[in-house]
Amino acid sequence: MLLVAAALPLLFWDAGPSTAPALRDAHIERIAVPAAQEAAWKGVAGIVVQAADVGRLRKLAVPSVEYRPDQASASRAPWIQSNGWEFVRAPGAHFYYDAPGKAAGLAAAEAFSYGADALIHTDAAGLQYFAEMLAFLRGIERLDLPPLADIAFQDDGGDTAGEVLNLMLRNNLLVRAAAAPDPKAKLNVRLGSAQFPLETAQDPAAMAHLVRSALGDDHRSIRIYGTQVVLARVTAGGGRLRLALLNYDGARRKVDGLHVRALGRFPKHTGAVAGGAAQIDDYSLDDQATEFTLPELKTFAVIDLSR
Repeated sequence: MLLVAAALPLLFWDAGPSTAPALRDAHIERIAVPAAQEAAWKGVAGIVVQAADVGRLRKLAVPSVEYRPDQASASRAPWIQSNGWEFVRAPGAHFYYDAPGKAAGLAAAEAFSYGADALIHTDAAGLQYFAEMLAFLRGIERLDLPPLADIAFQDDGGDTAGEVLNLMLRNNLLVRAAAAPDPKAKLNVRLGSAQFPLETAQDPAAMAHLVRSALGDDHRSIRIYGTQVVLARVTAGGGRLRLALLNYDGARRKVDGLHVRALGRFPKHTGAVAGGAAQIDDYSLDDQATEFTLPELKTFAVIDLSR
C-alpha cells in the first residue's frame, strides 16, 4: 500500500541570483530554477539549486475558496479550490503550483498533506508565506503511514470520474482510487453500476451526496463540524492516526471552533498548528470515537492521535 512520506515542497524561483539574500533571509536553502538559469545560480553561497522544466509537470489550481450564490437558497456557499483529487488520482506524478501571495503557504501545506512531489512558484509577496509554512512543516515529525480511505472508487480516468472524485474529497469523504473492487473497503463505488448510475454522475455534487448516503455518516472515519472550508487528509496505521487539516480560506480568515470526530478510541494526542498555539479542547472518547475541538485554525494543523 502506498505510504505517504513527509515530503517538503520545493520553491521554484525564476528570479536571478541577485535575489539570493532574500532567500537566505527567509531561511530557504534549496530551490528549483529554470534550466537557463542553473549555471548562474551555481556557486551562490547558501543556496542549493536544481534545474526544473515546469512544462513537464502537472499544473495545479491555486488553493482557495470562492463564495458563489446558491441558486436554491440565495445563500453564499463556498466553492473550495482543492487539488486533493489530482493527488489521489496520480499519486506518483510531479506537480506544479503558481501560487502568488498568501496562497503560497496554502499550496505548501496542501502538497505536504498528500506527500506530493510539488514545485511551488510564487512572487516576492508570497515568499514570506511560503517560508513561514516551510519552517512549520520542517518541525512536523515524519510518519510514513498509509492514507485512510473508507471508499474505494474505481476511477476510469475520465472527466466525469475526476469531477466526482473532486466532490467526494471536497465533502471530506475519505476515498482512494482503485482499479478493481476492494473487499476490505467500507464502500466500493463504480460509476455506471446500478447503485451509482451515470445519469446521477452528470451532477457530481448529487453523486457525492449519493455516495455519502450509501456509506452512512456513522461509518465515516472522520467528520468535521463547524466549517465548510476545512478539508482533512488522514493517514493511519499501527495504532496511530494523523489528521492534516487545511483551512482553504486561510488567506483571508481563520476558522473558530473546529470540531472533529474520528472513529476509534485514541486516548493520546499531540498537535501542531501553523501560526497559532497548538491548543486542543474538549478532548473526549466514547465507545466508538474520539472527539476534540480546535479553538481556532488560521491555515493548517497536524493532529496526531494514538492508542
